[in-house]
Order: sequence, then C-alpha cells, then structure tokens
Amino acid sequence: MEVLYEDNHVIIVNKTCSEIVQGDKTGDTPLSEMVKAWLKEKYDKPGNVFVGVTHRLDRPVSGLVVFAKTSKALTRLNDMFRNGEVKKQYWAIVKHAPEQESGELVHYLVRNEKINKSVAYDRERPGAKRAVLDYRVLARSDRYTLLEVNLKTGRHHQIRCQLAKIGSPIKGDLKYGAERSNPDGGISLHARHVEFIHPVSKQLISVTAPVPDDNLWKAFEQMVEGENQ
Repeated sequence: MEVLYEDNHVIIVNKTCSEIVQGDKTGDTPLSEMVKAWLKEKYDKPGNVFVGVTHRLDRPVSGLVVFAKTSKALTRLNDMFRNGEVKKQYWAIVKHAPEQESGELVHYLVRNEKINKSVAYDRERPGAKRAVLDYRVLARSDRYTLLEVNLKTGRHHQIRCQLAKIGSPIKGDLKYGAERSNPDGGISLHARHVEFIHPVSKQLISVTAPVPDDNLWKAFEQMVEGENQ
C-alpha cells in the first residue's frame, strides 16, 4: 500500500491490482483495513480508527483510491462522487486502438449480477443505465495503445465494458474480450489522476498515481512525459 496524500480528513492511496477496496467473499484483507492499520501504527492510536470508503475500484484495476478519515469528510465526499464533483482520469492500455484518436462514448449498460458483468447497448432499453466517457490516444507502441479516459458517469465496469464495445478491450481483461491475461492477474487499467475541492478545507486537491511497476507501463509513462516537456 502506497500513501500519496494525507491530511486530517482525507487519505489517498495507490492500489495494486491484487488489492480489494472493501471486504468480499474471498476473505482477503481489504485496503480499507490496511489503511486503518497504517493510521493506527503511524499515530499510535489506542482505540478504533475511522476509515470511510468513498468509492470503489474493481479488484484487477490499479491506481488512486480516496478514503475519508472523518465522518464529516465521508458524507461530503460521498455526495461529491455522486454529483460528479470529483474528476477521475484513467489510463488504459489496449491492443486494438479505437478508430478515432479521441471522442465521446455513450452507451446504455445493463448489469448482470450473476456473472458480475455489464453489457453495453447503443440504444436505451429497460433497466439500462446511460454511460458516458471521453477518451483520447496518448501514446502508441508497436503492439499497444495508451488511452486517457475521463468518466462522465460512474457505472459498473463502465470503462472496461465501453472500450470492449468499440472493439478495444483492455489488455489482460479476459472478461471483456482480451486475448490473454496479464502475468500479475490484473488488467491494464489505472486510476491515474484525481482532482476535487477538499470537503472541509475547500482547497484544490490534485493527485497523480505512479504507474504500476511494469515495463510497458513505464515505457508509456516516459513517452507521455517526454511529449509534455
């Protein structure tokens, strides 16, 4: 667990693709409990430590997760995430690049609880939720393309499902059409950047997560940083 930002009300960590945000049927220790243990040790707290979950990342996804350290921050952050006041930017590696260099994707997603998967449709249908995201190509290698994705809505498996729908499944994402899995069992989707007005201090919080320790990720990060210099 890597802590990237912390103050009296908020803590932001960089999740690996093997960690879960909240407890599930696997019984594995969730990130929320790891954060509690870290805070308890750091501040030598004798009693219980409060850590509130404000949003989730799928287990195979890496990157930024925002937790609340106070109930006041939790209530406000939950509202902010629900109202789209938290800007979340993702990086995704795909083998088959989209036809357009950039664009907006609008689909209607139907979630299948039994198999924990969503299906994207081009038109509205009963039970479907509207899903919107923007994407643009950031860099290319011989075999893969790096996309920047900005979510406009927060739906179940939204990025994974929408990119698969246009023929660009995320590298390693077998559930949504990738040809093979990644060695670490994760998928090449990374919550790269988060930006929001602090729920208590009202200061702008802007945090970027380092990419996973992987040669392809590192190469793409260098490409993007080289272009931005």
